[in-house]
Amino acid sequence: MTISNGTKRRQPSLAQLRAFAAVAEHLHFRDAAAAIGMSQPALSGAVSALEETLGVTLLERTTRKVLLSPAGERLAVRARAVLDAVGALLEEAEAVRAPFTGVLRLGVIPTVAPYLLPAVLRLVHERYPHLDLQVHEEQTASLLDGLHSGRLDLLLLAVPLGVPGVVELPLFDEDFVLVTPLDHALGGREGIPREALRELNLLLLDEGHCLRDQALDICREAGRADAPVTTTAAGLSTLVQLVAGGLGCTLLPRTAQKLETTRSSQLLTGYFAEPAPSRRVAFAMRAGAARAAEYEELAAALREALRALPVRVVDGDA
Repeated sequence: MTISNGTKRRQPSLAQLRAFAAVAEHLHFRDAAAAIGMSQPALSGAVSALEETLGVTLLERTTRKVLLSPAGERLAVRARAVLDAVGALLEEAEAVRAPFTGVLRLGVIPTVAPYLLPAVLRLVHERYPHLDLQVHEEQTASLLDGLHSGRLDLLLLAVPLGVPGVVELPLFDEDFVLVTPLDHALGGREGIPREALRELNLLLLDEGHCLRDQALDICREAGRADAPVTTTAAGLSTLVQLVAGGLGCTLLPRTAQKLETTRSSQLLTGYFAEPAPSRRVAFAMRAGAARAAEYEELAAALREALRALPVRVVDGDA
């Protein structure tokens, strides 16, 4: 039996929850308003309306900063959960409505983007013409943050990640090659032993690039206790130009070799003895993603499209 006193509790709106969640994240009205595309007065009004609806004070406002009240700290978690649930509902509805339509926000690491995006864009254009692909080039940590927050839908990056709640869809393995100046003793050689890395002046990417970490791991596997770095670069193109200038050698993934080494006539490419050091590239998605079946189909199609590249395509179950 249900007993009602005839009164109806007011419900907060999604706009109010979105405004409060943004303020809780940024602790700054101007930054929060910019983040969700709302004017500052409208955002402030929405938060005030939410406080009135809930009957609690969510924020402690001073002239200098904004703080969450104890109640605000508790309810911010609930507000974010509600917004995430609504976002998942909309995503599910869009996926059910028609596969491979709507927006797909793809995050790609910088050491993959220039070399694989042509194949990805061509595949999407030819096979999925109604898919609105939006590409975001960022480093791995930022991409994972974007995937967890819902800002990004799918990632294209080097694995393994070992991150809970993230499912990897392997695409291919590719070897690393050694790029050297023209006068280097290892320039153009084949069958280079990994141990040769122990004595090389190796140039690396800046901190934050997964390729830098992979290169350091390869050096450690070759028996090099440390790899002192005196010169770094923000991208592979700059790195290769430093090699051409005689500052040292570097490791390049095979997919980047053709584009980067043809920029200068002062470079030679050496190849390691088998098994050569390598990396695996994969798609990554949220576990339980509403469009998981689409992402798996896209991965299968991309594997076929990449067979012309100098890579070893990986079976989807690997």
